[in-house]
Amino acid sequence: MSVVWNTKYGSRRVRHDPPTLKEAILAAQGLTDQVLEQVEIAAALMDLPVAEVRAEMLKNGSLRKSEQIVTSAGRTPRTVVVERKTSRRIPAGARITR
Repeated sequence: MSVVWNTKYGSRRVRHDPPTLKEAILAAQGLTDQVLEQVEIAAALMDLPVAEVRAEMLKNGSLRKSEQIVTSAGRTPRTVVVERKTSRRIPAGARITR
């Protein structure tokens, strides 16, 4: 989908790619660990019913991996790898021995 703008230098085309449901689900997973909240956030981002987003999450599996690959569809496909690193916090009251 592209929009044509008329400027003083001539017409310019601006490409607009709306976000996909998969991208909204990944954004929601980055915001919270609660699955129900993820469904609500993704539904709000895409203006879709909660039942439709829940079905998509169940179909694709909502398990969080340490590495996720997001690809875009277009003329030039781009791949983005998102890695999640766990924190290395020491639990309260744990003894450190040397």
